[in-house]
Order: sequence, then structure tokens, then C-alpha cells
Amino acid sequence: MKDLFSKIYRDKGPLGKWADQAEGYFVFPKLEGQISNRMKFQGREVITWSINDYLGLANHPEVRKADEEAVKKWGSAYPMGARMMSGHTDLHEQLQNELAEFVSKEAAYVLNFGYQGILSTIDALVGKDDVIVYDVDAHACIIDGVRLHLGKRFTYKHNDLDSIELNLARAEKIAEQTGGGVLFISEGVFGMRGEQGKLKEIVELKKKYNFRLLVDDAHGFGTLGKTGAGAGEEQGVQDQIDVYFATFAKSMASTGAFIAADKEIIDYLKYNLRSQMFAKSLQMSLVEGALKRLELLKRSTEFKDKLWDNVNALQNGLKENGFDIGTTTSCVTPVYLKGSIPEAMALVKDLRENHGVFCSIVVYPVIPKGLILLRMIPTATHTMEDIDLTLKAFSAIRERLENGTYKKLSQALMEKMGE
Repeated sequence: MKDLFSKIYRDKGPLGKWADQAEGYFVFPKLEGQISNRMKFQGREVITWSINDYLGLANHPEVRKADEEAVKKWGSAYPMGARMMSGHTDLHEQLQNELAEFVSKEAAYVLNFGYQGILSTIDALVGKDDVIVYDVDAHACIIDGVRLHLGKRFTYKHNDLDSIELNLARAEKIAEQTGGGVLFISEGVFGMRGEQGKLKEIVELKKKYNFRLLVDDAHGFGTLGKTGAGAGEEQGVQDQIDVYFATFAKSMASTGAFIAADKEIIDYLKYNLRSQMFAKSLQMSLVEGALKRLELLKRSTEFKDKLWDNVNALQNGLKENGFDIGTTTSCVTPVYLKGSIPEAMALVKDLRENHGVFCSIVVYPVIPKGLILLRMIPTATHTMEDIDLTLKAFSAIRERLENGTYKKLSQALMEKMGE
């Protein structure tokens, strides 16, 4: 019999093995100052492209005032207890009603956290006889929700309609044998690639296959659609999404989430969501803050319009300068480069130290070996100067990557790691 921890001592994992070199700089970095297009990193001002404050609401004067007054009024604890026991209020209901109206659904239910909320929603929707079909590039929260499922589940190739049909046919055949149903899961916007899920094509398949559609629209809510109601509105199929999920952690610049659907479905879920039944209710200060943020979203599209001015300027500038940004159809802006993990570390250090640009770095095992993904999140608070400086910085680091400068700089690190 082995010591449970023996595997931990032996193998730190594909990312963990870089902890001594990466922690505090490349991973778990500490950005300081007010949430903004420019913040401080290790004492230097940097242009920040890693903050999910899409609409720039985090420090909007009305939002800050509402947050401050709500904390003064309620403190940070109220209400105490889970929603079903002692954590339910009129303001929770008001927020739910306004969210349901905004995303054109009969009812909504506010969740305390997005990750555990979607995980628990998946768990509540399916039983052992049901079958799940989901995108291979689904977010970790979806994957963890699927892991709880005791029945069959199939992944389809990312946004691939042939693969979607193949797996729907497989799922339907099994569900006919077990007497269960089929849950199809897609994201409204895939947070790493920036591509919208093919919701319009997926709902068209309802004419051929019998399934229910759950959409995680964390990155689409507030950024897509005429009113900002998300990817379903953008693609004209919001009414065909059976269960709609979005988080407050992106466009709303806060904490919490919600699900929306027909009233009977929401009534079922709120009595069966374990992550909400057995966990503390969303605090009143966050509920009041969410109401103010939603009011601003409904009042005007100015925040979304400014965001897209910046998105278009950044993405067009990158493409004009020959950068590969994949097939993004959202605000999420990935920049793909070729190189090793040590080269990626040298590149990002140069970008931050010498060019004052801070963006997230993604490497293997999240993406295939030999690729470097620099993931950028434009917001409504960025300026054209930010974009121009960033484009110049990216051109400089690409040249150093291609001429082997970063490979030489990373050689010492490679030798230290025994690579």
C-alpha cells in the first residue's frame, strides 16, 4: 500500500512542475490598484488585458455608490443561511424577475457562484438514464458537472456540426433504450478561443433530434445581442434555448450568477440544486449591486458600443499586422504564437517588463504542445493609445520569438528543469 501523497511528491503535474519558476509572476500574479485598463504589476504601470470587466462597470460611479450604500445598509453577511431556509428576500426575487425579463425567459433563479451553479444545474437536470452531449472545449465547470453524471455522455468536436449530429444520433439511440432524455450543452462564447457556439445550427437540429439545450453564456451576456442579452439574442435563437445560464463575474463585474428558463423548469431547479440548497445565499450587498448593474445595462447600450469599438480596433489591428487570432467571433481575443513553455515565459516577461503590457498566457496542457496563446480581454475602459502601444509591443515580441532570442534566454531555465 502506498502513501496517498506519494504521487504528489513524485509528479507535480504538467503545470505544477514549473511552480518554482512561475509562481507569483506567470501564475498567481498580483495586479494592484483600482480595476482599470491600467494597473500596477510589481511596481510598474501596465496596460491590463486580463480583467473580465467587459463593460467597465467595476468602477462606474453609480455602481461604486450603490455597492458602498448596500454594504453600509446590510453589511457583508446578510442574509445568513441558504435560500430555502433563511436566505431568501424580496430583492432576490426582484433581481430574478428583472433578469428573466432581460433575457426573454419566463423565470430566473439567482445563484451564489457561477462555477458551482452550472455544475449543480447539470447534475439536477439529468439522471442515470439520460445522456449528455457536450463540446470537447467546454469550460472546466461544465466538465465537472458532467463528471457527476452516472449515465452516458459524449463529447463532440469543437463546433463541428458533423460531429454534433453523429453524437446526437448516438445519444438518442441510447436514450431510447434506457427510457431517458438527452441534454445538449454548449457555451454561448468559448472563453479561450472566443468563438460563439453554433447555437443557430444546433437549435435547427431540434427538428431532427429530441434534446434539450443548456447554454453557458458567461462571456456573451452583456456583450452580444442588440440589447446585450447574449449569444442567443445575437443569433436570433434565444427562445430555443431551454436553460440559459450567465454569470455576474464578467460584464456585471461582480459575484454570482443566474439561470433562466420556463417557470416550471426554474421551479424544479430551485428545489433540486444542491449547490444552492446547502450553501449560503448570495449576500444582499451583491444583490443590490447586481440590480444597479442590470439597470445600467438596460438603460443604454453605450457600454457595449464602446467595448465593441475597442474590440474591433484591437482585432483588426492584430490581423492587419499578420497575427493569428483564430476564428473569434466575440470580445475574447486570442493571439496564437509558436514556441515552448520556457520561450513563452521569456516572451511574457519581456512583454511585461519592457513594454508594459499584461495579458494572460496559456500553454500546454490547456492548448497543444508547441503553441503559445496570449489571451486578451478588451474592455470599454481601454483607449486607442492602449491598443496602439499593445500592437507595437506584440510586433516586437514576435520578432524576438522568431529570431531565436527567447529560445536563448530560456536555455538556462530548460537546463535547470532538466529538459
